[in-house]
Amino acid sequence: MTTLADRPTTAARTTLADVTHIAATGDVHAWVEAVAALTEPADVVWCDGSDEQRRALVARMVDAGTLLPLDPALRPGSYLARSDPADVARVEARTFICSRDRADAGPTNNWVEPDAMRRELDTVFAGSMRGRTMYVVPFSMGPVGGPLSQLGVEVTDSPYVVVSMGVMTRVSRVVLDLVESGAPWVPAVHSVGAPLVDAAGERRPDVAWPCNETKYVSHFPETREIWSFGSGYGGNALLGKKCFALRIASVMGRDEGWLAEHMLLIRVTSPQGRRYHLAAAFPSACGKTNLAMLQPTLPGWRVETIGDDIAWLRPGPDGTLRAINPEAGFFGVAPGTGVTTNPAAIATLARDTIFTNVALTPEGDVWWEGLTPEPPAHLTDWTGLPWTPADGRPAAHPNSRFTVAAAQCPTIADGWDDPEGVPLDAIVFGGRRATNVPLVAQAQGWEHGVFMGATISSERTAAAEGLVGELRRDPFAMLPFCGYDMADHWAHWLRVGAALDPDKRPLVFGVNWFRKDDEGRFLWPGFGENARVLAWMVDQLDRARGLRTDAGAVVSPVGLLPAAGALDVDGLDLPEGALEQLLDVDPDSWLREADLTEEFFATFGDRVPAALRARLAHLREALERSR
Repeated sequence: MTTLADRPTTAARTTLADVTHIAATGDVHAWVEAVAALTEPADVVWCDGSDEQRRALVARMVDAGTLLPLDPALRPGSYLARSDPADVARVEARTFICSRDRADAGPTNNWVEPDAMRRELDTVFAGSMRGRTMYVVPFSMGPVGGPLSQLGVEVTDSPYVVVSMGVMTRVSRVVLDLVESGAPWVPAVHSVGAPLVDAAGERRPDVAWPCNETKYVSHFPETREIWSFGSGYGGNALLGKKCFALRIASVMGRDEGWLAEHMLLIRVTSPQGRRYHLAAAFPSACGKTNLAMLQPTLPGWRVETIGDDIAWLRPGPDGTLRAINPEAGFFGVAPGTGVTTNPAAIATLARDTIFTNVALTPEGDVWWEGLTPEPPAHLTDWTGLPWTPADGRPAAHPNSRFTVAAAQCPTIADGWDDPEGVPLDAIVFGGRRATNVPLVAQAQGWEHGVFMGATISSERTAAAEGLVGELRRDPFAMLPFCGYDMADHWAHWLRVGAALDPDKRPLVFGVNWFRKDDEGRFLWPGFGENARVLAWMVDQLDRARGLRTDAGAVVSPVGLLPAAGALDVDGLDLPEGALEQLLDVDPDSWLREADLTEEFFATFGDRVPAALRARLAHLREALERSR
């Protein structure tokens, strides 16, 4: 521990720009000193990831009212946190990409010129930690020392963040040793923005969940810095997650020839014992976590979890595309997670979990909408108020969360944290579409696969802003998370594909579990039955490798669709004609969609790769021929 009295004083106040200059030297100790001089904490603690340190921090938060212990028999080692009602989700409107060139941020990111943002942040970070402890958290994204891993150091004044980072990343003295010995690292500064001592030296009382009405989540791609102020919640504060693992890492990957993606990772094992590795990108509310922990209904098939949210993909020396899950834990949305929808997730949460903004039962356990078919008669809601089903408001916040170690998941794959990663066999893209998009289609090549990823979309419902049926675009499920221009991201995917052995490139598929009939009923049962679609993908992989010689697919304008009898639907009892509707490609509807895609591409101007514009022209030609 270092106290303020131990630090030398300087005549001029340390500014945020000074911290940036020191970070560029790679001297982590000088950087920490500079951050402390800017933010003025009462003391500084270097974190080592030990159980002893974690227990001390948890005890401190229990005393402060930040964490409420759950019943040790019902939920051993677990706690409930209730955030400030104004601090419950990512603050996308206050999330900035501060690239030197505005065009590099692209039209889908909020951009501020870097020096202007530093001056603005300087005004809020100066003295922001007065009276608080500043924690230094050295962490690794991916297994420590692995060839696909990256290091970071987060400075924070939130013990909740420290403990959560200990779950979501690898925090250890070994990481600090690597940083001290010269390994590259990403500097990340976080403050809840609630000093306990004001500029005049007057002390104010603390609260269970300190935060600030003013919030910033700012990324500096060229200097690889993250500065977050005002929020203590989720991806705003756990800076290894979306901030580092996607926004900054996507830029690192662009510059170094790899990919940081918003993707789950799974291992699929066939009844013959052959293993296949799949990465999949889905926007929110499209079944991502359920697929990551899928329990197949098909006999003999097995799906194991490698990651549920983020994947880093790097061309391997053997020409394959290798992937790791850079995280060590799950930070998942609680509502909708139940025994029927995701039994593996429920088993994962049985112990040693931090729940945030869920409801509390009288017995001292947690509850949220979707956990059980019927709610309990009495609860304490996420704000701490009494709740009954008649109240007509959610008991748990819709974005309430659980933070838990990935190793606790019963479907976790052996070797899920192998530093070398796994070779990808397939990449899957999906959106939520009631019409048009077939249940599954295989891309006709890498460029077509990138086109599929670039055009992911979901239809707005009556519950969302905008016109019902209007397409909400989320290319590669990365729209809120790409640290640079999305069209440049597509071009980078094309470059990465070109660097792979053509015979070892992953096959690319598009899926849509959500197609409906004319009466608004889902045509596909989903959940565990999605294994049937995975099985067809595996069959296609076997055909590409020469392990099967039968015809598994037919050509359509939007890709290869399952041939008659190739998709196993035995025992599903689908309504008559449902499979045909699920795989139907209507030329007129798709031509209208092609027009919408052209409008979407136009927002990125001349940065859209020529290969994708060519794919759009090819789609139109194929649709016209099929009319």
